[in-house]
Amino acid sequence: MTSVLTKNLKLALLQFHAGADKIANLNKAKTFITKALEENPKLDLVILPECFNSPYAVDQFKQYSEEIPNGETTTFLSNLAKTLKIIIVGGSIPEKAIDLKTGTEKIYNTSLTFNRNGEIIAKHRKVHLFDVDIPNKITFQESLTLSPGNKVTVFPVEDFGNAGLGICYDIRFPELAMVAARQNSGIQFYPGAFNTVTGPKYWTKFAIARAIDNQVYVVLCSPARNPNGGYQAYGHSLVVDPFGNVIVEGDIGEEIVHCELKPEVIEEARREIPITTQRRFDVYHNVADDATVSDL
Repeated sequence: MTSVLTKNLKLALLQFHAGADKIANLNKAKTFITKALEENPKLDLVILPECFNSPYAVDQFKQYSEEIPNGETTTFLSNLAKTLKIIIVGGSIPEKAIDLKTGTEKIYNTSLTFNRNGEIIAKHRKVHLFDVDIPNKITFQESLTLSPGNKVTVFPVEDFGNAGLGICYDIRFPELAMVAARQNSGIQFYPGAFNTVTGPKYWTKFAIARAIDNQVYVVLCSPARNPNGGYQAYGHSLVVDPFGNVIVEGDIGEEIVHCELKPEVIEEARREIPITTQRRFDVYHNVADDATVSDL
């Protein structure tokens, strides 16, 4: 059996909340990455939360948006990855871009991943926008400000094998993870900011579902709860293994959650229940056949 994860991957999930000061948010990210490396000098990868450099608010996305790759956050993370020799799954940031077809400015919720040389190796624009209205609980409409991405993101994590990347609400739609898994991904990353209404109901369930569906590791990194108010994230950053076991989970405050992903766990799951070779694409469609996959 060929492994989709070539060797053990040591990672840290950095759970912290962002405030109104972008520079302070970036410096907090640096502090957390540095601390994670102090706790485990052999760390390979860190993952940041969704919207880690700005408030998570529809009326704030435009104000905090930046161009990629020339924006200050992209430059900051690139330099950090290069200096610290660490792979960074850069949570997500509001991206400002010009639509080449219409010439109009658009704002995306975008996640970048950097290798140890500071090079961008993945760029994912959130495909599914969080537009919900739960009476007497929460109303949020990302589409008032944001535009959706239009590609599945699959990328090589240096020499560890392939990974898929989604953002928050993307986890509710199984197709993205399916496409990544069928392109030999052993990990699905989701920076996400579920709230205190949807989080208790769905956060862990979706992570387990995507892991079992595809027999991969699923990594969810959330912001911490913010005691100063504003949007309240659920927290509970976690990693689920290919059997659907939650192997590490944070609480609601600011913290670093460490984990090690192991190829033999994926191999064992797929050997015991060989769904990867038992699918009936003569009966139903393989969504990976015609998916639009990101090439940066």
